[in-house]
Amino acid sequence: MIEVKTSPLSDGEFNRGVFATCDFKKGELLHEAPVIAYPNDQHQHIEKTLLADYAFEYGINHTAILLGYGMLFNHSYEPNATYEINFDNHTFNFYAYTDIKAGDEILINYNGEVDNNDPLWFNQD
Repeated sequence: MIEVKTSPLSDGEFNRGVFATCDFKKGELLHEAPVIAYPNDQHQHIEKTLLADYAFEYGINHTAILLGYGMLFNHSYEPNATYEINFDNHTFNFYAYTDIKAGDEILINYNGEVDNNDPLWFNQD
């Protein structure tokens, strides 16, 4: 249903992204990423590592590292996917925000809301 491949959008060391291997309809579940959550006061230790660029806010007092494909989706201000936090299951659930064709890269807005055009934290001075 989804796979990791080289992304033309990523210029980092790994150049990876998540791609659809089949068509998805708007609203369809793409992936459930299990969560490893930790208290925000421990994030200072994560900030010293590469993982800091991949951490997600997880409620008011926690930050999360996502497993599965969760940390490999690339950013777009015009995403074709979105996510919701499922606190009961401790997962981030990724859904098609638009119809997605097989072969398309699946993109989310790193700001959390699909229409949030604020500058990304790693692009701010």
